[in-house]
Amino acid sequence: MTGPRVFVLEDEMLIAMLVQDWLIELGYEPVGPAGKVHEALDLVRNQELDAAVLDVMLGHDTCYPVADLLRARNVPFAFTTGRDDEAIPVHLKSTPILRKPYNLHALETMLTKLLAGQTPR
Repeated sequence: MTGPRVFVLEDEMLIAMLVQDWLIELGYEPVGPAGKVHEALDLVRNQELDAAVLDVMLGHDTCYPVADLLRARNVPFAFTTGRDDEAIPVHLKSTPILRKPYNLHALETMLTKLLAGQTPR
């Protein structure tokens, strides 16, 4: 039996691999990772997902199209970023944020709240 399926969007491969390992350790099934918006959109369209963690900045792109698709599919998600969140579009301002660098415990806490339908803060 596998745990909840958590999609990872992260363009730094070392971070993506670390998050995958943490998800497995926590009993989740990682989906992805994807490192580009078009890859992420394909995965989100074609996979059953329970939650997602999205790196806000992906090179010169942002994760916002992916966030919009997840929102339309009612999949809870959190942003990960080390930047100021003032650039986040108004309609996504209520999205919970994991501040980089984050750790296993912070990821676990965030996912527990997301999957329970709570608004993490």
